[in-house]
Amino acid sequence: MSAFNIVRCSSLLLLLIYTSAGGRSFLQTTVLANPPRLDDHQIASLAAKKIFFGHQSVGNNIVQGIRDLISADPRLRINIIKSADPQLISGPALVEFELGRNGDPRSKNEAFAAILDKGMGTQGGIAMFKYCYVDIDFSTDVQKIFEDYRTEIHRLKTKYPALKIVHITVPLTTDEPTTKAWIQSMLGRTTTQDVNVKRNEFNNLLWKTYSGIDPIFDLAQVESTQPDGTRSYFTRDSKMIYTLAPEFTTDGGHLNEAGRQAAAGALLQVLAKL
Repeated sequence: MSAFNIVRCSSLLLLLIYTSAGGRSFLQTTVLANPPRLDDHQIASLAAKKIFFGHQSVGNNIVQGIRDLISADPRLRINIIKSADPQLISGPALVEFELGRNGDPRSKNEAFAAILDKGMGTQGGIAMFKYCYVDIDFSTDVQKIFEDYRTEIHRLKTKYPALKIVHITVPLTTDEPTTKAWIQSMLGRTTTQDVNVKRNEFNNLLWKTYSGIDPIFDLAQVESTQPDGTRSYFTRDSKMIYTLAPEFTTDGGHLNEAGRQAAAGALLQVLAKL
């Protein structure tokens, strides 16, 4: 190896060590959540609704966040039931269940449809499901996944006109420091920034298609809005690419107490308006 290459590799190694040591430490970040307080009208509205929520792990975080809010506010009475058979639940409730397989968004489309086909679709009410951040990776054809989603939702809306479907943006992850992302790119490695670009692309398609037509819970906006009101993002080709605020996570993807309560509060705000 030439002296130039030795120096170049040594410098790159030192830079990798420096950026790794200087990266965000998710375990050391703790911020108390301060979700918007629901008024009495919103509380009454939520108490009268039957809602199905299909999800995976981030959805579990959000459901726990709702439980947190119920514990903190005695006015908030939501009957949370875990079941894949919402049609069997009588009366108002938030029925939640794990849906499909992570990494396979089509399985979630199919599982959501299958649950509604059991009876809730004809009963009416509110139904929603979300993809996980792992459903979109660097190799994902975002346009294809969105078209599959749009086609299935159109079919369900046509089949069950009494059912109100809420769309949910794809959750995000934190990103590496810019210097570290650059080094990863130089080494030919995929970065979390690259994948968040694709998640933002899906979310933009969802907003473009359904804004002003159907209700949308913008989970990605909640996740990327820091406690001081600013957004967590980086720029790519002069575009703002939103990312999960580090204050809301302990592992870069799932929601901590602050994150889950912020997401839960925002979701309840959306549902209370329906």
